[in-house]
Amino acid sequence: MAAETPDLSDRALSIFAFAAYHHLISGQPIASVVRRDGSGHRADPDGVAEVERRGLATLSDDEITFTPPGVAVVERVVAAIRGAGGR
Repeated sequence: MAAETPDLSDRALSIFAFAAYHHLISGQPIASVVRRDGSGHRADPDGVAEVERRGLATLSDDEITFTPPGVAVVERVVAAIRGAGGR
């Protein structure tokens, strides 16, 4: 991730970790994740602001939609998780 997204905060990385989780569970590429689920769960506001500011996602009230560079980050996070598992 270093070349295109240097120094992402842990709060921003949490957004990508959440997307990676959904990718791994579904087996499908993830282009967006829920920002607020209506049950009190929400993405970290500072992380959300950072991914938007860096051009990695666009935001609506309830959703984080990854831009093509953001989707690429999700894919790299998934690959890193798989690599950590010895795959």
